Amino acid sequence: MAHEDCIFCKIITGEIPSAKVYEDDYVYAFLDISQVTKGHTLVIPKTHVKNIYETPSEVAGELFARVPSIANAIKAAYKPIGMNLLNNNEAPADQSVFHIHIHLIPRYGEGDGFSSNWTVHTEDYTPGDLQTIAAEINSEIK
Repeated sequence: MAHEDCIFCKIITGEIPSAKVYEDDYVYAFLDISQVTKGHTLVIPKTHVKNIYETPSEVAGELFARVPSIANAIKAAYKPIGMNLLNNNEAPADQSVFHIHIHLIPRYGEGDGFSSNWTVHTEDYTPGDLQTIAAEINSEIK
């Protein structure tokens, strides 16, 4: 089901052109127009879903089932030395198109255009804290 204001839904229907990498009944993959690195591909479900929080397990299953073969095709075509998989959810996490999508970003070495930097807080959490956090998350799994 397409969402009328969604740029990705318009790409799926062909209303907006794309450099299609893969398509089947459930998933569409195309090159990101901004190409962080050569081969940077977006993998999206054909079902319009805003983000991971709203994604039904069936849609997630179809989406994530395609990711390894597309990633391996990028690896075969361009021989990257690694690959980042990235998904942003909600504006504070830098989601800019509100149709769930997985970025496959091939890595070619230092200075290839992508970086993922974060600060670790190892000293801020004791093993007991980690067990409490894990239990609190687990209690919310439906």
